[in-house]
Amino acid sequence: MNKPKSLDKVIASAGQAVADIGQGAVIASGGFGICGIPTVLIDALVEAGIGDLEIISNNCGVDGVGLGKLLENKQIRRIVASYVGENKEFAHQYLGGDLEVELTPQGTLAERLRAAGVGIPAFYTVTGMGTQIATGGLPWRYGRDGSVALASSPKPTIELDGKTFLLERALPADFAFVRAWKGDRHGNLVFRKAARNFNPVCAMAAKIAIAEVEHLVEPGELDPDSIHLPGVYIDRVVALSAAQGLDKGIERLTTRPLLHANAGE
Repeated sequence: MNKPKSLDKVIASAGQAVADIGQGAVIASGGFGICGIPTVLIDALVEAGIGDLEIISNNCGVDGVGLGKLLENKQIRRIVASYVGENKEFAHQYLGGDLEVELTPQGTLAERLRAAGVGIPAFYTVTGMGTQIATGGLPWRYGRDGSVALASSPKPTIELDGKTFLLERALPADFAFVRAWKGDRHGNLVFRKAARNFNPVCAMAAKIAIAEVEHLVEPGELDPDSIHLPGVYIDRVVALSAAQGLDKGIERLTTRPLLHANAGE
């Protein structure tokens, strides 16, 4: 009789966790700006040198940080994102014809990922009606001469209750990279505040979801009511070191002037 499969999903290192990712893989990566991004898994993929990747993420990090490292290493062929304004290398590759970009509204992006996770192949939404999201013509890839080499196609629409809606398709992925605050060996995850962002829906959308966790605990230590993403969606867990867990960037540091102790006297 075959032995039951172990529920312990912990992998010894990030390198081992990404070792079977091949050329041309589709990867959904959590994060918003550089908040809640799976930096250790991304670094492992940079180290592996796997290219021709399609990335699904809210954005592509910033120059030299997060997914920006994959971009600088020319490992990304295509990205589906909702915002790309903080990355000069991204703009350079996109306008130069080296990168294919599908821009999609932020809420639609989240729902397309969630739909993939729950078995919904497509859905109708009013978001994007009256724009090139619906009518097509958005430049997905430029030619070397600055011309549009590939543009988006018009999307099917439907009339419901006197309103017109467009059809958006789900966004399934081969792999997902997510970052969690706490996780147990079974893959149950807890995210901290704004760092939750796109992480849960990215994990849901993927065939194989890999989570890097700042604090690894034993099964039963997490309050079931506090779990944000159940372990059924997670296939591999990488426990971060204390230093890795504390390594979090700030995209835009804004401070106020230091007040003197006797101010106002």
